[in-house]
Amino acid sequence: PDVLPARDALLRDLGDMRDLITDLLESERLASPHAALHREPVDLAALVGEVVASLDGAPPVQQTIAANLPTLALDRTRMRLLLRNLLDNALRHSVDAPLPPAINIQPEGSGLRITVRDHGPGVPDDQLPHLAQPFYRPDAARERATGGVGLGLYLCKLVAQAHGGSFMVRNALPGLEVVVTLPLPGA
Repeated sequence: PDVLPARDALLRDLGDMRDLITDLLESERLASPHAALHREPVDLAALVGEVVASLDGAPPVQQTIAANLPTLALDRTRMRLLLRNLLDNALRHSVDAPLPPAINIQPEGSGLRITVRDHGPGVPDDQLPHLAQPFYRPDAARERATGGVGLGLYLCKLVAQAHGGSFMVRNALPGLEVVVTLPLPGA
């Protein structure tokens, strides 16, 4: 009878190791000055819908997406990774929050601004500069079984930068807000 829980724990550990190795390899590829993006026309609104629909348990996510967004030449797989990581993070920190996480995509200047926000506890200001560093996890995340390995936000930052964009994290009081900007073609 004790074999099944031990087997499940082993499979979970192996899955975590597989995810870690995959994330490490992806971070190395993206951090290389010759990161090869497989760009194709991507409808971001549709991609957000796909990612939200794929989240475990169909959690609520407030979506505010500008109409008539331009189609951008993006690496679909890596943008899906960015959106999924940001939404997973927001959901993980929204467990007892008064509002669900929100994603907002709007044109801004010569680009698009993607904002993902949760309404959870946020993080101490002194930890903000470290959140997108590899393997960094705030103490609160470290205590959780679902805290991850500390590569999610780092990968998001690399994906944004590989697309010529930027990545910023700030406290939204309440919660944490991640802002990714992507340049429009010709910008």
